[in-house]
Amino acid sequence: MAEPTPARLERALYQERSLVRMLCMRRTMFVVPHHLAPVVDASTARTVAARERKNLLKVLGDQHGHGDAWLTATEEAVLTALAGFGEATAAQLAEAVPALKTQITVSPGKPYGATPRITSRLLGVMAAESRIRRGRPLGTWASSQFRWTTAEPHPELPADEARVELATHYLRAFGPASTEDVKWWTGWTLTDTRKAIARTGAVEVDLSHGPGHALPDHLDPSPSRSPSTETEPAAALLPALDPTPMGWRHRDWYLDPALVPELFDAYGNIGPTIWWNGRIVGGWAQRPDGDIATRILAPAARTREAGEAVTAEAARTAAFLGDVRIRPSMRTPLERSLSA
Repeated sequence: MAEPTPARLERALYQERSLVRMLCMRRTMFVVPHHLAPVVDASTARTVAARERKNLLKVLGDQHGHGDAWLTATEEAVLTALAGFGEATAAQLAEAVPALKTQITVSPGKPYGATPRITSRLLGVMAAESRIRRGRPLGTWASSQFRWTTAEPHPELPADEARVELATHYLRAFGPASTEDVKWWTGWTLTDTRKAIARTGAVEVDLSHGPGHALPDHLDPSPSRSPSTETEPAAALLPALDPTPMGWRHRDWYLDPALVPELFDAYGNIGPTIWWNGRIVGGWAQRPDGDIATRILAPAARTREAGEAVTAEAARTAAFLGDVRIRPSMRTPLERSLSA
């Protein structure tokens, strides 16, 4: 979007439903266009959902003796309650379906052990199975509490055909890329990854870190490209887990490995990044007063031109966020330092 606004995004997510929030690739939350939801569901979300259901059933069986019949009955009760509510919070659903208040023990005997209700895990399984969706959040769009709604049915596609289509979309957006890049981004097995790539029509290319794949039309020379139309250096401030830096397993061609310890958390999640001329050069954070703090880490980007561009982008980001304050659920060393 050239001019994104929270209101336009909320309308697409919660009124028009032209965008769909899904738990899918790498068991991560994505927002995808409505027409791609069946592809993402069949290619990745079903596998994630099956794994989540198996894990939940094991916990319920070991700790309470509940099996598949109990879980199925609870899920049907949730769907019935949602049909009556239209949309409801997890707390409202737990009041309507007492089984959701069942407690489980997590990490017994550990200092960080807990006894939460199964509410969020069970609703998460149903969402991964595309039976319910996360709806409008409570409060601002940055709130981590939200309402649940029923999901609109969509066609069920064969998994192998869906993997081919998703791999094609990935290569169109992120290619050229290696087999390892595609495998990491999708969370597929190596066998499924190779089979899907082979059917995309991609051709083999040489990358700096080894062999890769590109769609044929990406190799066609642009007929109108000339030095006068080259893109000028530009700055961008991208949020944590943005699809651009998370698009590849191999990142050395746009990220100096020396910057990784400052920009990633212990689990491989990238924090807010500053880009200059197509490369990650630093990071940013929102402070409690709403100010956007920035730090350029790459010496090559410490120029007047880059500094002025980054300052302008920081002001634009602050204006977009307005009175909203972001509370990151995952923290990186640089983000912690800047937000203090």
